[in-house]
Amino acid sequence: MPMALWCSRGESFLSSTERLPANILVVEGWIGPDGIRAAGTEFRQHGYEFIVATGGLTAAERWEQGGRSYAEGAKQELIRAGVPLERIIVAPARDTQSQRTYESATAVWRALQVRGIQPKAMNVFTFGAHARRSRLVFAKVEAQATRVGVVSWAPSSYETGPWWRSSDRARELIAETAGYLYEVFLNSGRGSNSSSDWDQQAVTQVDAP
Repeated sequence: MPMALWCSRGESFLSSTERLPANILVVEGWIGPDGIRAAGTEFRQHGYEFIVATGGLTAAERWEQGGRSYAEGAKQELIRAGVPLERIIVAPARDTQSQRTYESATAVWRALQVRGIQPKAMNVFTFGAHARRSRLVFAKVEAQATRVGVVSWAPSSYETGPWWRSSDRARELIAETAGYLYEVFLNSGRGSNSSSDWDQQAVTQVDAP
């Protein structure tokens, strides 16, 4: 019964949008240029004060040009989408093969700390079924006084209908289900942000051109 319920509702649970009234919007740069432009629209329509672009090194999967920072690529795309430069905060994450969402959340926390920004709420803009996991990770990393919401985005060309009719969506659901459960029950062995060691000099360069 639980398996049947998850098969019918798991994707919608993982990809649900839970937007909060917030002045900070975070966009995960790996979602690609189309997603970044959609985040720019979200920024303009919902009255955010700042948008934080984050991510490690790009791959060619969602970006035509790999090998640069997702955060920097997202910044350039946001500018092209009409977001004022002074409203963009760049928070490049350490490039790792695992814990990429955690590294992005930590990079955002550091960038806001450097600027003396402690938001009461933020929303994370991300792709599809990754939304639930992103929200959980960011909520653990950001300050306890900061509430975290999430906006789940998918391109207009994204296949509709049951997920089992799409091999891509089936793979995403399996991967995100495993990742979400791992985060819920094991926490990836991570500590809190308050005990993290970080390089002050690196943090002060988060907006360097």
